[in-house]
Formats: sequence, C-alpha cells, structure tokens
Amino acid sequence: MQSKLKKKLYEIIFEADTFAGKLFDIILLIVIIFSISLVMLESIDSINAKYNSLFNYSEWIITTLFSIEYIARIWLLKKPFKYIFSFYGIIDFLSIIPSFLAIFYIGANSLSVIRGLRLLRVFRILKLSRYSSEGKILIDALVESRQKLSVFLFGVLIVVILIGAIMYIVEGPENGFTSIPESIYWAIVTITTVGYGDMAPHTYLGKFISSALMLFGFAIIAIPTGIVTVNIRKKNKKITTQVCPNCLAEGHDPDSVYCKYCGEKL
Repeated sequence: MQSKLKKKLYEIIFEADTFAGKLFDIILLIVIIFSISLVMLESIDSINAKYNSLFNYSEWIITTLFSIEYIARIWLLKKPFKYIFSFYGIIDFLSIIPSFLAIFYIGANSLSVIRGLRLLRVFRILKLSRYSSEGKILIDALVESRQKLSVFLFGVLIVVILIGAIMYIVEGPENGFTSIPESIYWAIVTITTVGYGDMAPHTYLGKFISSALMLFGFAIIAIPTGIVTVNIRKKNKKITTQVCPNCLAEGHDPDSVYCKYCGEKL
C-alpha cells in the first residue's frame, strides 16, 4: 500500500506527464509567483504598514507548504542526497530558509525572491520540451566551450591589466587615475562599452587609447558568441522531460526505456 502511495506521489511531484503531476506543478508555480509578489509589495512602506500582518501570515503559510513539499521530495526518492545537493534541491531548500532567518534578522525574508529560480521548472512543467531541449543544448555548448572561453577571458584580463597600467602612467592621479586597480576598473568599464563616466581620460594620448579600447571592445563581443555557436551547431537532438527516479537526470531520448546516465528503468 505504501509502495503504491509513494509511486503515485512520485508521479504527481516529480513528473509532468500526467494530469495530476502537471496540475500540481502549475499550482506550485502560481504559489511561487504569489510569494514573490508578496515580498515585492512588502518592500513598499505604505502597503506594508497597512497589511503587515497579512503578509506575515501568508509568508508562513507558503513557507509551511514549501517545507512539506521539500520533505516529501526527499521521502519519495531512493537516493535523496541526489536531490538535496542538486541545483533544484538547493534552490528548494534556500526558498524555505528566509522565513526562519527573519526570526533572527529583520528583513531577511526579502531573500524569499530566490524562489523565482524555481520558476525555471516552467519549461518542463508546461511540456515545452522544445525549450527544454534547446536549453540543454545551450548548457552543453557552454560546458564544452569552457576551455576556449577561459583562454579568451584570460586574454581579456591581461589586456585590461596592461591598459590599466598604461593609463595610470599616461593620465596619473591628477586626472582621476589614482592607482593601477582604479585604472584597471576603468579599462574593464571601457572595454565592455558600459562607460559609467565616473573616470575619463583628459590627455590626447589617453583619449586615443580609450578610443582604441572601445573599438576593441566591440570587436571582441563576437568572439565568445562564435565559440559557443560552433558547439551549439554540433547539438541538435530531441530530448524529453522525463525524470529518472534513481539519479533525477533529465534529457532522455524519446524512445528511452532505461536512464542513459545510471541504467535505471524509466
């Protein structure tokens, strides 16, 4: 009897293929959105002064529901630590903590907005498998590009350090470049074409270097994009949103009978 109950609850909580599972997850998303809305409204003094008690009661009710859900997820799994230390497991845990922290630290409940990360489940829950698969392709492409991107970022870091040191010498403290770290900060802001305007060169040579750095910044934007795009083109594979009951892995092929990561029957 308990086995059948756990199997049914597992389908409802972890799967989005059944009506009950989809309904549960949609209700969960609505509660998350409602919770985030409460946190935002609570930050408005005039509204908080009028409805503070309502906000507090609502927050504790939502926290209790999330706590029950979190415990249920752990209870239903064969290997609960897989979930506890997974991305969603950590987010689910962190979404509960702020209400308890608020008992000791005033204002800590504002951290409840972290529950917004739970909305990432919307792609799986609403059966947007196309978006789920595309998201997996993007993540895989970023992972496979990490070495090239690391080399690229290291190269950019060297450039901003060199330019920062040069601008410190060229402009000097009298023009706002009071130290090499400050000058490196300016170089990063300039090469990313953000341009806060809090520091600016005054000499002709400094302006020339600044102009060259900005043009270089426009040019390097295409480099990481190209690196990731190459890896994205290598991956164009249909996947499902089915979750393995053993390792919680997603991204299985539509015709999969067993998990391709741990071999458990799906």
